[in-house]
Amino acid sequence: MAIATLIAAGRLDDRLIDRALGSLREIDPTAAFAAWVDEGDAVDLRVAGDLKSIRWALQGLPETDVFVQPEENRFKRLLVADMDSTMVGQECIDELADFVGLKREIAEITERAMQGKLDFKSALRERVAMLSGLDEDSIKRCVAERVVPNPGAATLIRTMRVGGAYCMLVTGGFVSFADPIAKLLGFNSIRANRLIFDGRQLNGTVEDPIVDAQAKHDALVEMRGELGLKPEEVVAIGDGANDKLMIEEAGLGVAYRAKPALAEVADARLDYHGLDALLWAQGIRKRDWVSA
Repeated sequence: MAIATLIAAGRLDDRLIDRALGSLREIDPTAAFAAWVDEGDAVDLRVAGDLKSIRWALQGLPETDVFVQPEENRFKRLLVADMDSTMVGQECIDELADFVGLKREIAEITERAMQGKLDFKSALRERVAMLSGLDEDSIKRCVAERVVPNPGAATLIRTMRVGGAYCMLVTGGFVSFADPIAKLLGFNSIRANRLIFDGRQLNGTVEDPIVDAQAKHDALVEMRGELGLKPEEVVAIGDGANDKLMIEEAGLGVAYRAKPALAEVADARLDYHGLDALLWAQGIRKRDWVSA
């Protein structure tokens, strides 16, 4: 038996629920209302059938994020999250490029890499080389002035931590950004790339090994093993092509405002709500959220 969670904050009414049940009953005639997670915001429906078929049946509900998963292990014990354009609203390297007047050029490379049209490692090295000579103070200013967490990020992490989950930030970005962001939001640990400096200036290179799609996947598998968890006890969230392997590996892989290359392989998409909606997907009522 599966739980299909509909999330339409402030708009979820009987009409939308009945529409969803009508679609589900083409798969399972016994599909039914299970319970409100939060009335008017998120609801659980109970349905039997193949998870992909259930997701397909619920496509097209207006401005509604849908999560379909087994009833068991609904609260995840490990969260693995991407940083750029997921936990924060920016691509940090693009913002850093603005300090050397190269934001447009570097952002174009970033976009193609996130679409899966460029090799990630080569694209990263190319962009870092363009930042050669940038001083350390500019990086600190960029973090302080340009990088802003996405809505619901801190509430998601803090609530999951209180519930006993381990939260890991895994990014193809840089330690200089990931470390302060992780501390701000409450992550347990990070995996990120390390820029190399000559004194206080970037020398245009990045330390090996580079955190790419495979490294993100491997970090998830490694931490899952350390914690003694089953695959279905893991949730991963990201937005770009370099998140694809970890999204596929997670028991619940979530695409956040994602590029098509990632959205097509994810178990769920978060297109309309903040990151804290992942708490509703895990059955956690708003009264139990730990607000930032």
